[in-house]
Amino acid sequence: MGYAALLRAPHVARLLLGTLLGRLPAGMTALVIALALREAGAPYSRIGLATAAYAIAAAVGGPVLGRIVDLTGQPRVLLASAALAGTGYALLALAPGSALAAPLGAAVAGLCMPPLEPCLRSLWPDVVAEEQLDTAYAFDSASQQVLYVAGPLAVAGIAGALSPTAALWTAAVLGLLGALVVAGSAPARAWQAPPRAASAGLLGPLRSPGLVLLLLGLAGAGWAVGAQNVLFIAYAEQHPGGLPGGAGTLLALAALAGLLGALVYGAARWRAGTATRTWVLALGMAACYLPLLLLPGPGPMAALAFVSGLGLAPLLAAAFVLVAELAPTGTVTEAFAWLVTLFATGNAAGYAVSGALVDTSLHAVALCATGGITLGGLLLLTTRTRLRPPAPALVPA
Repeated sequence: MGYAALLRAPHVARLLLGTLLGRLPAGMTALVIALALREAGAPYSRIGLATAAYAIAAAVGGPVLGRIVDLTGQPRVLLASAALAGTGYALLALAPGSALAAPLGAAVAGLCMPPLEPCLRSLWPDVVAEEQLDTAYAFDSASQQVLYVAGPLAVAGIAGALSPTAALWTAAVLGLLGALVVAGSAPARAWQAPPRAASAGLLGPLRSPGLVLLLLGLAGAGWAVGAQNVLFIAYAEQHPGGLPGGAGTLLALAALAGLLGALVYGAARWRAGTATRTWVLALGMAACYLPLLLLPGPGPMAALAFVSGLGLAPLLAAAFVLVAELAPTGTVTEAFAWLVTLFATGNAAGYAVSGALVDTSLHAVALCATGGITLGGLLLLTTRTRLRPPAPALVPA
């Protein structure tokens, strides 16, 4: 079934709209924190501290909120976390120049970021038919590519027209609005995780070896994306005037390619199992990154930026299905939250390492980006037998 039929299905448009609105602050926050604090005269060291506080808190808070959703349901967690995250944004907006309030507000905003991504992915099996799941997850992944572009553009537009502080208030409102739209939907109100598997224990979904291996492989994809950002920024600085829009154009081309790649993936009918598709697509993403090592002139580099973006969104679309298959019973929302956390952690690590390498050479940065997803893909390939979901237990007659 195609995308038009998917969007006409009950509740789908509402859930997608709500999650897009509510997830937009995640694409805005890093930039808007930097702009707001800088406008208030904060030193770069404090900007780095606040940005790091947001990122670390989000990495910790996501799985915790996901576990609470699995135990108690979606609406209350979404609404409470959105309200608390809004308080964090408000603290940032009211006192961006404070050495205490700014990092604290950033940490609260990150820690309480509404778990809309994992909640939506937990809902898909209840909202669409089984034969539509690949299409739904692919469309979900494609929409994520839009956020990579829309978030920074929204910050730039609001900050330019009004102020960075206004962008902070906007992020708070969008997060709450998105949570209200999703939490008020019939599927979110009715959703309940099945009883938690006794084997899950304290580690929850991380008790699944296959899931842990998958998450580590996807951390490699996050590493590649973080290093790619540094590569594009440094490349644009070394080629001033050679590319209209500079690094923003290269990043937008990669995001556009990801959107198209996800749509093509979701429209296809696949015979291979989800585990096979995942490691094949991971190696395919690595192949799309390899040409970046050439570092050609601005025109060809724009084409290579587009090519490099083709593999990410299809890989994530396949991984979403595999996460749901590998997560122990009753832990699926937390499992999806761990995916977000591991990808973001890999992204931050790739950004940091490539940032340290950028003064050495651009080739070192390109190799860093390519190496991240190549290692991730090879990990998934060599452990592919562990990525198959366990066979359902037979019920005695």
